[in-house]
Amino acid sequence: MSYRIPVVKVQLVRERTLHTEVLQIRCAKDAADLLQAYLEGVDREHGVVLILDTKHKVRGIQTVSIGSLDASILHPREILKVAILGNASGIILGHNHPSGDPEPSPEDEIISQRLAKACQLMGIDFLDHLILGDGGFVSLKERGLF
Repeated sequence: MSYRIPVVKVQLVRERTLHTEVLQIRCAKDAADLLQAYLEGVDREHGVVLILDTKHKVRGIQTVSIGSLDASILHPREILKVAILGNASGIILGHNHPSGDPEPSPEDEIISQRLAKACQLMGIDFLDHLILGDGGFVSLKERGLF
C-alpha cells in the first residue's frame, strides 16, 4: 500500500507594518508604548508577543490570543511558535485588561512562570510580561513575579 504524506513549509508572513517611535526596547515603558499603539481601540483581551533580536530591536509583533472582556488563553506553545518562526533571541509578552485595571491576576503570574521555564529550555530570553490598562501598565518582571 502506498501513502501520500504532505510536505509542508512553515513560515512567518508579514501582514502589515506598524508605525512607531520605538524600534529598540530599552525598558518596560518602551515595550508598553509599542504594545499600547498596537492594541489601540481593541475591546477584548489580546495577548501579543514582541519578537526581539539580540540587541532588543523589535523584529515583529504578533497577536497570539484574543479572548473576552476579562480573559484570554495564553499558552506557551503558541507563544514559542511565534518566537521560533521569528528567529527571536528574546520575547516580551503583553496583554491588555479591557477593565482598565492593569493589576496581574493569579493566572497572569502562572503563565509568566510557565513561559519563563519553557523559554529557558528553548534558549530564548523571556524579558517581560506586561499588562496594559487605562493609561498605565504593570511589568511582572519588575515585580519579581517570574
